[in-house]
Amino acid sequence: MATLKEVLLQSLEEIGKVVSYKEIYEFIKTNNLHDFGKGKTPASTVSAELGNFIRQGDSRVKRIQGKGGNFYYYLTKQEDSLPVQNFSQSIVSLPELIEPEPKYKKVVKDYDERSLHMLLSSYLKSQSTYSKTIFHEVSTYGKDTNQIWTHPDMVGIQFMSLQHKVSQSFIKTVNRVDTFRMYSYELKKEIATDNELKKAYFQAVSNSSWANYGYLVAFSISSNLLEEIKRLNQAFGIGVIELDSNPYQSKVLYQPAYREIDFKTIDKLCLINKNFEIFIEQVEKLLSANEKYHNAVEKELDEVCDKYLSTDAAVTAYCKEKNIPSKYSETIL
Repeated sequence: MATLKEVLLQSLEEIGKVVSYKEIYEFIKTNNLHDFGKGKTPASTVSAELGNFIRQGDSRVKRIQGKGGNFYYYLTKQEDSLPVQNFSQSIVSLPELIEPEPKYKKVVKDYDERSLHMLLSSYLKSQSTYSKTIFHEVSTYGKDTNQIWTHPDMVGIQFMSLQHKVSQSFIKTVNRVDTFRMYSYELKKEIATDNELKKAYFQAVSNSSWANYGYLVAFSISSNLLEEIKRLNQAFGIGVIELDSNPYQSKVLYQPAYREIDFKTIDKLCLINKNFEIFIEQVEKLLSANEKYHNAVEKELDEVCDKYLSTDAAVTAYCKEKNIPSKYSETIL
């Protein structure tokens, strides 16, 4: 039985023109080319698989973006054999697909790195991890600018199996490997060059030494750097997450290596940064709380931690407000 990817290639070849994912799905359905199974959303599945060709750099399929932001697909090998003699003419013959070139270049407002924190906290919450931004500007560095690599952009904690015992100390609790894991996150907008990768990666190495797991997180990562990221991951153990504009589609590209908690560094971070101190205090309070007070204390921790987006509509509205570009809008119906 042919895979969906093979069916899509066959369908595009037989259709022989620039088409939307909906047209491709109707062609597959009409010709009974693929069994999508029961309880599925076949049109969405077609859209997502078409997007995978582009995301994964599969040169067999190309796409153009039409009016309203919709995408239209065609086979690369048919580029010269579309209904008209050359592709530029075929685009002109499909005015509904392409908006005219603006007379003046439209200025698109860029997003800032800090706005990505909400997306990361939303992803982490979906993974049952509490997270908190550690604002560098409130740290007491003095004039020592080298200390900017002391703590990460965000920290997180994931509880494994809480032990509700009165007067249980924080240090004794964290020494129980089955209790929880602490995480460190260094967040970047883009990693496009080897130089950017090295700087960001070793910043993550430096500021995550206290945590069980350290991550480098980036909204955009050049595919050319994946081999080097793999080498660095194997050598230094920092994991890598590619953050998505739909946070629930974010991907862990490389897993981090486990380390024991470094209490001396935690103590140092508490001294220089109030955000971190509050986070640790609240974690300790939860872990040492009597069971009957646990729900109330857990709610306090949630309020101390970063806010997060809980619905797709909220994610879409937030990205629009913060000018965060959607990577794969064809998968959002």
